Amino acid sequence: MSSATKADKRAADVAAWMFNVVTSVGIIMVNKALMGTYGFTFATTLTGLHFGTTTILTSLLRWLGYIQTSHLPLSDLLKFVLFANFSIVGMNVSLMWNSVGFYQIAKLSMIPVSCFLEVVLDKVRYSRDTKLSILVVLLGVAVCTVTDVSVNAKGFIAAFIAVWSTALQQYYVHYLQRKYSLGSFNLLGHTAPAQAASLLLLGPFVDYGLTNKRVDAYNYGLVSLFFIILSCSIAVGTNLSQFICIGRFTAVSFQVLGHMKTILVLILGFIFFGKEGLNLHVILGMIIAVLGMVWYGNASSKPGGKERRSLSIPKSQKHGVTPETTAAEEKA
Repeated sequence: MSSATKADKRAADVAAWMFNVVTSVGIIMVNKALMGTYGFTFATTLTGLHFGTTTILTSLLRWLGYIQTSHLPLSDLLKFVLFANFSIVGMNVSLMWNSVGFYQIAKLSMIPVSCFLEVVLDKVRYSRDTKLSILVVLLGVAVCTVTDVSVNAKGFIAAFIAVWSTALQQYYVHYLQRKYSLGSFNLLGHTAPAQAASLLLLGPFVDYGLTNKRVDAYNYGLVSLFFIILSCSIAVGTNLSQFICIGRFTAVSFQVLGHMKTILVLILGFIFFGKEGLNLHVILGMIIAVLGMVWYGNASSKPGGKERRSLSIPKSQKHGVTPETTAAEEKA
């Protein structure tokens, strides 16, 4: 690969990652205001609205000719939707049934679970430095976010389901893009309608079970409607950028770099919602996590840092590989 091509790829990687960071942090801030300030606590239904908005946009782009017709078998689509919906509901239930500390530990465990899936399914091999850098990231984020930790049986089960379904969903994004040569918009165009339909159908019942409140009884006002529309608009970018980033970086890299969003959310939370949680050990944790992310970026990009011994997908299925997956296959 020429130096110019490497530079172009690096610039595209940075742009994709910044797109994901901006939209992800933005939607967290908007949802925090919507749920905390205006009492719209119907997270599952809101996610269904997010995918409904995404479906409208992808359908419009397909009608205008910007998205080409592609094929995704129904069996693979149903598997993806199953993993994705269990991830969404599992995370909501885990947050409700567990302490904040155990919830954060469960989220951190997604990285080793994602590593396990790549090692077993894709025969990925990690260098010692790459493994150590991941541990440093986990340590830093744990110092920042983990406070009181209490565990109960049903909370543990909810967290277990949430972690494994999220890791499988993120792995499956990368897998489907490689197997069927699907671009991010193409894959989103297949999955968003199914997720929107299932979440909008089940969401109100799930939310009622979690909050004992009915979404149709909520007092909708102009300001809360504005935040709902803003949340749905940003979600389109969040959903798309997630598919782009996992296509380029793989699920493990997406999880590791994703903790940069955790750091940014903490910082913005201190700025906009109060500084009482900002103390020395949180600042120390942020520094450790950022250093670990820099180390991971350097270690995983070196020869042997992270590579596949043998691809799980035959080369005959990889014709017409999309720009988002090019050069992200062997190393990420």
